[in-house]
Amino acid sequence: MTDTRPESPALDPLALSGLELMQAMARGDLPPAPIAATIGMTGFGAEEGSVWVELTPEHRHYNPLGTVHGGVLSTLLDTAAGCSVHTTLEPGQGYTSLDLTVKFLRPATAESGTLRTTGRVISRGRRTALAEAQVTDAQGRLVAHATSTCMIFS
Repeated sequence: MTDTRPESPALDPLALSGLELMQAMARGDLPPAPIAATIGMTGFGAEEGSVWVELTPEHRHYNPLGTVHGGVLSTLLDTAAGCSVHTTLEPGQGYTSLDLTVKFLRPATAESGTLRTTGRVISRGRRTALAEAQVTDAQGRLVAHATSTCMIFS
């Protein structure tokens, strides 16, 4: 199998810390996760312990009731919470979500404007991390909230 990783260690995802990887993706130096294109995420930013993602709702995001599907909102929440944990990882470390608890507080539609989901690490241990994320609409109203526990591994 041919190694297709970039030659520059600065762009080798396996050599980067989690924060460096997330920031390289935000700058466009590395491609975003495929799920970003799948659901149409339009913005992304990262700092130590926190990540934000944006999505402008379209008809394709709707459920049969005419609002943004809970799975789309859950994907945004899972992305922001999990990637927030990712910003705390050292090179060679990984993580996986153990759970995601979501509370939907108000419906979102195209009229909601761009949804911004912000995640942050609440507690980071050696083997697990607890993160939360919130989706707000263009008026700053809370649409959904989630907590997630992530397992950290080498």
